[in-house]
Amino acid sequence: MSASLVTRPAIRVEPLTCALGAEIKGISLADASRSDDLFAQIKALLLKHKVLFLRDQDISRAEHVAFARRFGELEDHPVAGSDPEHPGLVRIYKSPEAPNDRYENSWHTDATWREKPPMGAVLRCIECPAVGGDTMWANMALAYENLPAHIKTQIAGLRARHSIEATFGAAMPIENRLALKALYPDAEHPVVRTHPETGEKVLFVNGFTTHFTNFHTPANVRVGQDYTQGMSTLLQYLISQAMIPEYQVRWRWSPHSVAIWDNRCTQHYAVMDYAPCHRKMERAGIMGDATY
Repeated sequence: MSASLVTRPAIRVEPLTCALGAEIKGISLADASRSDDLFAQIKALLLKHKVLFLRDQDISRAEHVAFARRFGELEDHPVAGSDPEHPGLVRIYKSPEAPNDRYENSWHTDATWREKPPMGAVLRCIECPAVGGDTMWANMALAYENLPAHIKTQIAGLRARHSIEATFGAAMPIENRLALKALYPDAEHPVVRTHPETGEKVLFVNGFTTHFTNFHTPANVRVGQDYTQGMSTLLQYLISQAMIPEYQVRWRWSPHSVAIWDNRCTQHYAVMDYAPCHRKMERAGIMGDATY
């Protein structure tokens, strides 16, 4: 039979919650790294469901990178270590020997401290505990959609700063922290981002966000206390929207399982309830565009 007559089995799609997330079955990401048609189907599903999950993906690091690169160029992380033979494949390894290496997690969108935050990521489980170590995602387009009308009006033109210095750098010696900030100055993004492919409005503040940059105006500030208390109260309210269960999906890992997510419209949280166990994950982060 000629290659042109070969038909692939249809992708099976099982939505996991009403908010976001679907498990896809019947395919290999190794095949998708080589097939335009299969990749196009996966990308369309990603835009629809915002995060996709697959099991039994016993693929090589090279295949992992090749599939992720289909979305765009990959980026290294300045703090987490990368695989030396596969630049852009970041190793997120947690072990019982480093119990303090678990403190940093919060609800977040990856690397919003960059001027151009990542478009998305492909995360593969290498080793995980039998129980615990799940990851959760939240739909921040739905979070924006459900905000009260007066809050949408108030935040329509607001912008905010996002910092690697105040997050990854916080536990570093001061000279290291300042050097990190010099390499990655705080980025500024709109509080409400427009998704470049779907056109959705997205609530775009998270654990890397430190403050609004244009809140201190006559419309928002009457007397001194309004500046600090009014701004911080509003920011914390917006950040807390990711914690609402109706916006979330939770994934239980197993070796060779994979998550693919759209970083432009989601937040995620790696649940650190598994000490003292190993948890080894490898992530290919995909470069993104400027926010608007």
